[in-house]
Amino acid sequence: MECSWKTVVLLVCASLGIQYTAIRSLRDPFSSACQGGDHCQHREPKEYLWRSPCDEGHESLGPFHSHARKHIILFATTRSGSSFTGQLFNQHPDIFYLFEPLYHVQQAFTNSSARFRKILDRRALLGASRDLLHNLYNCDFHFLENYIKPEPRDHATGSFFRRGSSSALCSPPVCEDSPETQEPDEIWCSKKCRTLNLTLAGRACQDRGHMAIKTVRIPEIKDLKILSEDPRLNLKIVHLVRDPRGILASRMIAFLDQFRAWKIWNATGRKPHYVDLSQITRTCKDLSDSAETGFSKPTWLKGRYLLVRYEDLAKEPVEKAKEIYKFIGLDMDDKIHTWILHNTKGSNVPDGNYKFTTTRNSKATAEGWRLNLSFDIVQTVQNLCNTTLSQLGYRIVNSLADLRNMSNSVVEPRAFLPFL
Repeated sequence: MECSWKTVVLLVCASLGIQYTAIRSLRDPFSSACQGGDHCQHREPKEYLWRSPCDEGHESLGPFHSHARKHIILFATTRSGSSFTGQLFNQHPDIFYLFEPLYHVQQAFTNSSARFRKILDRRALLGASRDLLHNLYNCDFHFLENYIKPEPRDHATGSFFRRGSSSALCSPPVCEDSPETQEPDEIWCSKKCRTLNLTLAGRACQDRGHMAIKTVRIPEIKDLKILSEDPRLNLKIVHLVRDPRGILASRMIAFLDQFRAWKIWNATGRKPHYVDLSQITRTCKDLSDSAETGFSKPTWLKGRYLLVRYEDLAKEPVEKAKEIYKFIGLDMDDKIHTWILHNTKGSNVPDGNYKFTTTRNSKATAEGWRLNLSFDIVQTVQNLCNTTLSQLGYRIVNSLADLRNMSNSVVEPRAFLPFL
């Protein structure tokens, strides 16, 4: 099989056991090597060790920066407050922030043909995701071209997922039309910045002292072990969690098609014949397993792990933001403080971009699900996720009156200290 940078072929190469140089632990039952000629040979440039073996010769944008450079990953699950939390990094003038770049990897795997999907497993997806993170942390944006569709031309694309969520990608030199009198926002960026030059993005990344990436597409903390053990990355993991009952309520609003049965149940009080419980069950297991990994304090997480509850951040955003910045070893810029004050007192009335908006009344949002979910649904989640709720300090409610009594918080006071 001839290797190239075509996405499907690259994914098949991964599933056949070709070792990403960054993913030493990726092993499949297959052992065939890449037989595509010189452009498939394993090469490791002197200053850049994290290449895919099916390399067509892109030059690295540079080696890993000094150990003082922070590489931050905001590790979360869908609808856990990660968009809001990510902005705490995006607002820092010396942090290059990316919103969900692993979306492109997931889409490439999902959209591959049925024949190829049969041999693509969870390990292959994780391997590709971790390899992309390595390249992005080294400011190599060309590696993304393997996954972006339609395929970029001359290293330029108009299909970069949620580009507007990264101020660095909406500012000079990446976007020359950036407004001079105000900070670029997502709506403005999508209209004015248009095509993204990935080479310029890489250079802008190098010009900033640190980098942060948000992802909801890696299931468990232990899947980051390889990244955490690389001393050159100096990785800091901020593990964001949220009450599963709040996660479900938010998903029911944001993803109507996937949660239609839940919506019917909530609106009518009658449980449909089939309600898919697997997603919330899986979410709770991933939350619990990841928290247990962090609480067990393995050596590879020492100095690199902090668990943050969204509810605590929503209640005391400034103080929690200071704790996060203290953990990653940076000063919290005044711009972040100003952004928090402007973005935590807003209305909770849905607008056109409600799915990912970060402007809302954060205190009301944190436990607002208690006014919207039926007691039957809450009970169901509590039964499925009892261990997770107890582990993370969320109280059970035992009646409808208990559920609706907002004067009694279901969030136990609990300190989650960084593992230092």
